[in-house]
Amino acid sequence: MSTISFARGVPAPECLPIEDLADCARTAIERDGAAALLYGHTLGYQPLREWLGERHDVEPARVIVTNGSLQAFHFVLSALAGAGRVIVERPTYDRPRRILSSFDEVAVDDEGLDLGELERVLAAGGPPAFLYTIPTFQNPTGVTLSEERRRQLAELAADRNLRILEDDPYGLVRFEGEPLPSLFELEGGRNVIYSSSFSKTIAPGIRVGYVVVPEAMGAGLEETVASTYITPALIGQATVLEFLRRGLLDPNLERVGELLRARRDAMLAALERELGGRARWSRPEGGYFLWLELAEGTDATELLLRATSAGVTFVPGPDFGGEPNSVRLAFSFASPDEIDEGISRLATALEPVSEGRAGIGVAARD
Repeated sequence: MSTISFARGVPAPECLPIEDLADCARTAIERDGAAALLYGHTLGYQPLREWLGERHDVEPARVIVTNGSLQAFHFVLSALAGAGRVIVERPTYDRPRRILSSFDEVAVDDEGLDLGELERVLAAGGPPAFLYTIPTFQNPTGVTLSEERRRQLAELAADRNLRILEDDPYGLVRFEGEPLPSLFELEGGRNVIYSSSFSKTIAPGIRVGYVVVPEAMGAGLEETVASTYITPALIGQATVLEFLRRGLLDPNLERVGELLRARRDAMLAALERELGGRARWSRPEGGYFLWLELAEGTDATELLLRATSAGVTFVPGPDFGGEPNSVRLAFSFASPDEIDEGISRLATALEPVSEGRAGIGVAARD
């Protein structure tokens, strides 16, 4: 029996534009030659910085191209670490939780970051170094910060000079609903630092992310970046630029969106069939993940041991700061048929801890 993974937040192989990327890489090397193969600008491949600057309506000097968006987090943290505490969402992406030695937390609900709790956390201590948030199709919950809260948070950033690192690797991976303005757009980029990545929209193996920083931060970050590497991986960046220049991003997003929507729908249908009335879950309009909350008293970490034996894996919610009964399920990698079978296996693994709890279940979340 092969294992079905709901743990991997990566695109399925069929989501990758392999032929297009191969042709773009060949063109980039043949056309740009030495510019892509020698040392280049410390802050990234200059033509790509210019493309990204135009996309976000900023000077290219404010754009740093990185090896994925997590490296952008490292750079921002290095620049601002001495400025105070860091505030993160609860739950949030597990990597920053591992990187930070200490942090404050603010809960996420069905509309995203709880701004009332954020106000209380801000009032309880000195000015923070920054707030780290994933407002769109959040990892791990899949929820999206509502437009009303986005506008309130942007106003808060402007009024309080609150620095915010807006991590947005999933925002373009939308397969229903209307796009929402970014915090960066709403606030004007004075206090909001915007990071994203082409890992989820093109391919993770190309390792191209970027961060748009306020003008005052650019010079200081260049020294930090230069102490990390002499130059980033320019071939991947040149390949991405060729992909973008050919106008391939939007068609690829449409194709990937259809593949991921089918996977999300398969997971929602299987959860309703297997766990309806016994659990609740998010219904993301895009991205890679959904959040499952099992009956109170369920230990997701202990459940993982039984589920692994049954041939299905996931990441327990506590890894992200979630409650003991919570689970992150990635629907991006497995096929719809595998998702259907995997949720069935998960429900079977859950049965030993669900006996006697038939009346405890809660309704599925919209």
